[in-house]
Amino acid sequence: MAAGTGRRWGLRVGHFGVVGLFTLFTAFPFYWMLVTTFKRTSDLLKRGNNPFVYNEAPTLENLRVLFQETLYVRWLVNTALVGVAVVVITLILAIPAGYALARLTGRWGEQLGIGIFLTYLVPPTLLFIPMSRVIGDLGLQDSLWSLVLVYPSFTIPFCTWLLMGFFKAIPRDLEEAAMIDGLSRFGAFVKVVIPISVAGVLTVVIFSFTLVMQEFVYALTFISSVRQMTVSVGVPTFLVHGDVYFWGSLMAGSFIASVPIAILYNFFVDRFIAGFTVGAIK
Repeated sequence: MAAGTGRRWGLRVGHFGVVGLFTLFTAFPFYWMLVTTFKRTSDLLKRGNNPFVYNEAPTLENLRVLFQETLYVRWLVNTALVGVAVVVITLILAIPAGYALARLTGRWGEQLGIGIFLTYLVPPTLLFIPMSRVIGDLGLQDSLWSLVLVYPSFTIPFCTWLLMGFFKAIPRDLEEAAMIDGLSRFGAFVKVVIPISVAGVLTVVIFSFTLVMQEFVYALTFISSVRQMTVSVGVPTFLVHGDVYFWGSLMAGSFIASVPIAILYNFFVDRFIAGFTVGAIK
C-alpha cells in the first residue's frame, strides 16, 4: 500500500517537474524580451552585469524610441490588415477545396491532395524572383496588396491539405442524414460539416495569421515605402543602424507583436492540436 502511494507521488512529482521545466523553457523568451525592453543601454552593454535582472533602474526610453522615432503602430496596423485579408482569402478557397478533395472518390483525391501539399514545400527563396515579375506586371509594387496576393499562395495549399484530412475524419453518414432531412449538399456542408470542423478552421486561421506575422523575404522584396512596411521588416530595418543594435527597442517591438499570437495559441490550444492531428484526440 505504502509502496503504491509512493509510486503515485513519484510519478506525480515527475510529471509536474517535466511540465514545470517545459513551462520555463517556453516562457523564457518572453521573460527575456520583457526584461530587455526596460533595460538601459549601459546595463545591457556591461559584461559584468547579470543579464536576467535589472542592475540599473528600469527605463521607458526603449519604448519611446519604438513608438516616437519609428512607425511601429503603422506597421502593426499594416500587418493586421494583411493578416485578416490573407485569413479570409485562405478560408474562402481552402475550405471548399479541402471538402471537395475529401469527398472525391478514388485515388485521384488523395493524389491531388498530395500534389497540392507538395507545392507548399517549395522554398520561398526560389519563388520570390518570379513572384516579383508577376507583382511588377500587375503594378502592385510597394503596396500591401502585393502581400495579400502572394501570401495565400503559401497558406492555401497547406491549409487545403490540412482540411482535407480533417473532413475525411467526418463520417459521410452525417451529411447523408442531413440531406434525407431535406438539406441540400451545400446546406449539409454549412450546417453539419463546418460546425464539426471548427478545430480545423481555427488551425487555418492561426497558421495563416502567424505566417503573415513572421514572413520576411516577400515583405522585404515587395515593400520599399516605410509607411507600407509590416512589423517583420520595419522593426529590424529601422532599429539596426549598421553595427548599432537598439536591443531594448527591438525586444519591445518583438514582445508586443508576439504576445497576441501567444494568447491566441493558449486560448485555442486544444482545438489547434486537434486540427493538426486531424481530430485524433477526440
